[in-house]
Amino acid sequence: MGNILIIGGSYGIGNALARQLSENNTLFIASRTSEGLEDVNCKYIPFDASEDILDISLLPTHLDGFVYCPGSIDLKPFKMLKYESFVNDININYLSLVKVVQTIIPLIMKSKQASMVFFSTVAVKVGMPFHTSVAGAKGAVEGFAKALAAEYAPNIRVNVVAPSLTDTPLAKRLLNHEKKVDRMNNRHPLKRVGNAEDIANITSFLLQEQSSWITGQVLGVDGGMSTLNVS
Repeated sequence: MGNILIIGGSYGIGNALARQLSENNTLFIASRTSEGLEDVNCKYIPFDASEDILDISLLPTHLDGFVYCPGSIDLKPFKMLKYESFVNDININYLSLVKVVQTIIPLIMKSKQASMVFFSTVAVKVGMPFHTSVAGAKGAVEGFAKALAAEYAPNIRVNVVAPSLTDTPLAKRLLNHEKKVDRMNNRHPLKRVGNAEDIANITSFLLQEQSSWITGQVLGVDGGMSTLNVS
């Protein structure tokens, strides 16, 4: 595949993806910590997406793949959410993504066929209570990705993966008890929540040549939640 940049690869989906990609690619991981990357073949770049400007002098002359992993889960009733919660969610999920894309787009443009993958949530397609802040932010990501895909076709492919609840450190508060896990499992037609490898698998595919005719898509990887009603 070539030169791949992952923003946020020290844990969760980003870490699972890094492990899949590190053997056959030149992998660059920019994240706040290198924890979890000790045995991953990559070049680590200290980077806080919410505050820093990425130093492209630390990257190769071109990038063939880019994945932005930072996100948030701030699930509360709308009446309990402060305005600052919406600002924080839009900043980390969307505006920081835009900032990085603007920084690296000259490197992406130098690839013969580059692929970019962002993350959304099933809650954009399926209205869910307590998701007003994160769904609004991720909805912006989906719109941005489609517009970007149209603008940069055919040289750059841009797709979005929209998971349901996935068992990662980010979601630990929602899965910290056996009863919570059982309840969340049963909400999905496939009767389990996702894991980091489930999402890394589809992300890796979208970076590869096998997906070369896929762009501008939002792919629901959600145990069937967004399209099936089996109750």
